[in-house]
Amino acid sequence: MNFSIDICQVVELPKISDPRGNLTFIESQRHIPFGIERVYYLYDVPQGSERGGHAHRALHQLLIAVTGSFDVHLEDGRQKKTVHLNRSFQGLYVCPMIWREIDNFSSGAVCMVLASAYYDESDYYRDYPEFCKVANP
Repeated sequence: MNFSIDICQVVELPKISDPRGNLTFIESQRHIPFGIERVYYLYDVPQGSERGGHAHRALHQLLIAVTGSFDVHLEDGRQKKTVHLNRSFQGLYVCPMIWREIDNFSSGAVCMVLASAYYDESDYYRDYPEFCKVANP
């Protein structure tokens, strides 16, 4: 399957409003097109720092700004786009073979990531020129 940046979209998640506060939930294969095998989050990111700087061969992810905001820069070897995340009821779906960099973290920002598989170093492209050769032969 050919993956492209066009597949990477902001997903509106269910939001249940209540005078006591809001609730958002995510269900595998219902709100996102993959099963969840791993959850991790980025926090206490120093001002001016970047995260990401890699692509995945097969991993699907959903990135959520649980609190605060940040920018996600995406590239598929042909196109680029930037998505600003700042709502806890929205997530950015990132398919495989997309280079991603995350920056512009606001103070106190938390980026939660839902992933389709356990950590596997062999799934990563960490060298940008190598990724470009494979993504755009």
